[in-house]
Amino acid sequence: MKYIICIVLFVSCAVQKKLHTTSTVLTGFVYDTVFNLAHVGVSVYDPADSQYIYDFQGDKFFIPASNTKIITCYAAMKYLKHILAGIKYFENDTAVYLIPTGDPTLLHRDFPSQPVIKFLQQQQKKLFITDGIFKDKELGRGWSWDDYNESYMTERNALPVYGNTIKWIQEKVQGQGSNPQESISVFSDPEVNWKLRFETAAENKEFHVRRERTLNIFHVNEGRDDHSEQQVPFIVNGIRSALELLTDTIGKEIKVTEHFLTANPVIKEIWSQPVDSVLRPMMYESNNFFAEQLLEMVAAERTGVMNDELVTDTVLKTDFAELRQRPVWVDGSGMSRYNMFSPHIFIRVMDKMKNEFGMDRIRSVFPPGDSGTLKGFYKDTASYLYAKTGSMSGVIALSGFLYKKNGRLLLFSILVNNYKGNSLAIKRRMEKFINDIR
Repeated sequence: MKYIICIVLFVSCAVQKKLHTTSTVLTGFVYDTVFNLAHVGVSVYDPADSQYIYDFQGDKFFIPASNTKIITCYAAMKYLKHILAGIKYFENDTAVYLIPTGDPTLLHRDFPSQPVIKFLQQQQKKLFITDGIFKDKELGRGWSWDDYNESYMTERNALPVYGNTIKWIQEKVQGQGSNPQESISVFSDPEVNWKLRFETAAENKEFHVRRERTLNIFHVNEGRDDHSEQQVPFIVNGIRSALELLTDTIGKEIKVTEHFLTANPVIKEIWSQPVDSVLRPMMYESNNFFAEQLLEMVAAERTGVMNDELVTDTVLKTDFAELRQRPVWVDGSGMSRYNMFSPHIFIRVMDKMKNEFGMDRIRSVFPPGDSGTLKGFYKDTASYLYAKTGSMSGVIALSGFLYKKNGRLLLFSILVNNYKGNSLAIKRRMEKFINDIR
């Protein structure tokens, strides 16, 4: 019996020694105390050799948060080509019939050039539009309903305008002449005629606007700051809220019609913005609105209607048919906790991106170290790391591309779920792991 025990101990020690000597970087990472009670998945892949350098629970499923945007980015790069269709239309002798495309840049504050607005303002014929292409719900499955007032959870529709948010601004104005006292001015961008209710309770020290959950009624708490701003999503009501705001901008009416009766019309397009000019803020700032609307645009191109469930199923069955694991992919942004991906899946998708679109385009869209949501991190690898972050309560993720000091390209994916404690400590430990690999 002694000999058997000794043999077992010897084998055990040999295995431990081998694991220690060949994977010190990995074991030091996954067994770090910052990950106590957390679930961790790590994969580092060398595409030149087609093999994993490090792999710990890489085939396990995790909630990826905004790493989901990597999949949306792939779909947008492939199916939206290089420039967005701002609107589609056809016309006859008396009217122009508009087909919305879901373009998120229409009247968006970050895009001063507005080809669609210019086109609409120049029309002398009657304008009609349909909302029949949108076959989805305004909010995604699994989204936190009580975040409805936050700027990161805008409603989706076929004709988004102003990012589907209203910017509310409070300014203190110095009185003039016989009335020198300061007064508070609250106004919106764009200007709206929707209901405002002012709440000036003494305990409210900061400017805050809260929309009613199902109505475009806004409750305003005045603050003490000289200047404050807040962006609040509005109820889209299909495309009707957008048309209300759009009519004021172009100075003419656009009527809604359920169906266009013209047989075999010649469809034309007004192009708006380069696709990558939208993908960059989507990836750098983790812009949920851009991600959701781009996925709806991909849906329209691939299936003829805007529906996230239909397009994710279609893309998974075609472009990602070779995946050994089928992910649960339910939205474009990653706000839903129903999303389930593994590190291996992200590796495979990024490998496809590299092969199909090239690293030059990827480097122009993915944020490098110390930029975007990576600001303050990876300063030493700023020109060598291009990655997408992901975070929500209990979730931290990072997947992307890393150039080693010898110039060799690696793909990596780190997914952490159910952590408790300091998220900054986890991010710093991930940073050290990446630097060790480099």
